[in-house]
Amino acid sequence: MSSQVIFVSILGAILIGAMSPGPNFILVSRTAIAQGRSAGVAAALGMGLGGACLGGLALLGLSALLLRAETVFVLVKILGGLYLVYVGFRIFRHASTPLAFESNGPERARSLGSNLVTGLFIQLSNPKTVIVYGSIFAALLPAEPERWLMLALVPMLFGIEAGWYMVVALVFSARAPRRAYVRAKAWIDRTAGAVMAGLGARLAAEGISSRVW
Repeated sequence: MSSQVIFVSILGAILIGAMSPGPNFILVSRTAIAQGRSAGVAAALGMGLGGACLGGLALLGLSALLLRAETVFVLVKILGGLYLVYVGFRIFRHASTPLAFESNGPERARSLGSNLVTGLFIQLSNPKTVIVYGSIFAALLPAEPERWLMLALVPMLFGIEAGWYMVVALVFSARAPRRAYVRAKAWIDRTAGAVMAGLGARLAAEGISSRVW
């Protein structure tokens, strides 16, 4: 199999994983609806940075190391799950808060930075992602991959993760979704918060139930 085919196969597998529903999708879509396109794009960029970081760790072989160091892996799962619970609780708690539209100037810049950081942390909160990346690389990368292939993977992972979630942000920041959100904000936020907190609780419970202590 040529390096070009391997490259496309890896990117296709990563794209399919990125498109699967989860806390990342919930965060970006809700951010885009509630705060507008630029906020959603900032969160998408955070997702891309997180994906690039996790992909880099997997390429360095740290995914295999993480699996061997089970106690560390479990602790990361629990902490990541608790972070998702925290974010979900905040969304649920502020479900009845009136919608605040985008502002201008430094306040808006801080908000965009906060959205980027939140997207980054949400992406990094699930340690299983680096394991998935590592499994894909182990299955598809040759024993001695060409240098260009190794150098191109991390920036392309950023492009796939950020690109997909930018599409999500653009779709959900359109006028019709925003109008629907304004009409049903409380119910949408409560549902989104509950789902995200549930996913986090499940991740943390998996770590707690692991028999590594």
